[in-house]
Amino acid sequence: MPRNTIISYNPKLKQFARDLRNNSTLSEILLWRQIKGQKLGYEFHRQVPIDEFIVDFYCHELKLVIGVDVKKNMSGVLSALNTKTRVKTGEDLF
Repeated sequence: MPRNTIISYNPKLKQFARDLRNNSTLSEILLWRQIKGQKLGYEFHRQVPIDEFIVDFYCHELKLVIGVDVKKNMSGVLSALNTKTRVKTGEDLF
């Protein structure tokens, strides 16, 4: 298994991300129960600081961000990751 790539982030967000992990919403808790422990074949992390953002869930291997109860536009996070966004709805869209 490849080692996780280090993603730059604002160090001031580290404690806030920890606080968010300890105060998850019901939606986040329910999703976490389904994806933790590589249940989907990939390792996910909760409340991950990326650049100037904190994302709800992140998979290093897939470079996949999952936002639950998202209230702000995620385009900044996607730009920070500099990855292609893939939406699966029966066919792949790029």
